[in-house]
Amino acid sequence: MQQPALTDVATRLNSVSIHLVRRARSADTALGVPPGQLSALSVLVFGGERTIAQLAEAEQVTSPTMTRIVDGLEQASLAERHPHPQDGRATLVRATKKGRRIMERGRQRRVDLITGLLEPLSDGEMRALGRAVGALAKALEAETT
Repeated sequence: MQQPALTDVATRLNSVSIHLVRRARSADTALGVPPGQLSALSVLVFGGERTIAQLAEAEQVTSPTMTRIVDGLEQASLAERHPHPQDGRATLVRATKKGRRIMERGRQRRVDLITGLLEPLSDGEMRALGRAVGALAKALEAETT
C-alpha cells in the first residue's frame, strides 16, 4: 500500500478505535468497578493469575500503583493474593468467582454494544470487516512474537 493511503487508513482506524473504546467504556461504567481495576481484573480473568510485577507490566504501570489497584480489587472481593509456589518472596494475584462473573458480564455488555453497532451493516461489509479484524489480529500477533 502506498504511504498516503496507509497513513489515511491508520488515521481513520485510530479515530474509529477511540470512539469504539469510549462506547465500550460507557458500557463498563454500569459494572461499578473503576477503570484501572477493571483493566487489571481483565488480565487476571482472561490471562490467568500473575504476580504484582507481571500485572504492572501488562498494565504499563508501576508496581506500587498496581499494589494499590490490587488492594482495591481485594477490598471489593474481586481478586485475592496467595503465596507463589516457587518463590517465597512473591505473591500471586488471581480473580475470585465474583471477579470472573463481573468480567464476563462486562464482556457480554461490550459484545452486545458492538453487535448493535454492526447489525445495520450489509453482508458484504460484515465479510470485509471480518477480514479486516483477522488482519489486525495477525498484525498484533506478529508484533508480540
